[in-house]
Amino acid sequence: MKKRSLLKVVAAVAMMAVMLTGCSSAKKDNGEKKVLKVGMECAYAPFNWTQDTDTTPDGSKAVPIYGSDYYAYGYDVAVAQMLADQMGMELEIHKVEWSSIGISMDAGDYDCIIAGMGRTAERQMAYAFTDPYYYRDNCIVVKKGGAYESVKKLSDLAGTGCKVTTQLGTGWVPLLDQIEGAVTGTNYETTSECFMAISNGVADVCIVDLPTAQSALLTNDDLVIITLDESDTFTGDEEMVNVCIATRKNDTKLRDDIQAALDAIGWNDKAKMDELMNKVITQQPAAN
Repeated sequence: MKKRSLLKVVAAVAMMAVMLTGCSSAKKDNGEKKVLKVGMECAYAPFNWTQDTDTTPDGSKAVPIYGSDYYAYGYDVAVAQMLADQMGMELEIHKVEWSSIGISMDAGDYDCIIAGMGRTAERQMAYAFTDPYYYRDNCIVVKKGGAYESVKKLSDLAGTGCKVTTQLGTGWVPLLDQIEGAVTGTNYETTSECFMAISNGVADVCIVDLPTAQSALLTNDDLVIITLDESDTFTGDEEMVNVCIATRKNDTKLRDDIQAALDAIGWNDKAKMDELMNKVITQQPAAN
């Protein structure tokens, strides 16, 4: 009798434990939003930048940078927030240097990269990509009043011995070799360092995208943007035009979920993309 009673008690306790565990799991699943963890430089205006407060001039909200007292905003942050809202997720921004942005994602620090990343054939071997969430044009930046201010074509640079630069680890690096007779100098971790090199005369020509150059001119009046003639410009730069969101190569579910969210908010309309980019360029702090 006692043995049967003991077995009943044990069974009851076991059942209660299962019920409590189930309630706890249900509460977590139903009560907490999942998190969209996004990696970006937070140093690549106007795509993304770092600022001291969560406010912007037009009232948009910057997002806290994980593990810091700073905030991130820019085109990438605005798109990431729209996607998180559409997916019913909380947005978490992780600041990371460009040179290790893929390594850190593979290590699990965050789950996707929304960082003005061009979708290249080489990168497609390592990551899964969405369709473009922005289309950009490429350009060169030179010093105002300098020897290269009147350049209109790629051939105008040939044989000049100009010192060229761009950002490390980008699709612009291979384009440097297309400037015949150029001196390849130092490439830099950030585009800000590239522009500083032009201002200081350390470099003569920087290859970069047009929105980033336009952003730089807001605070650097000694720079000039040159969009090369279409008949005489770089070749093979088409890959850098398509700016896409990357996930880990095997995480195609997240990639597909993000793509579905992009489709749901109609983010395949270039007019919408350009409207947002034109807006965020005016929101960046002077320090960026």
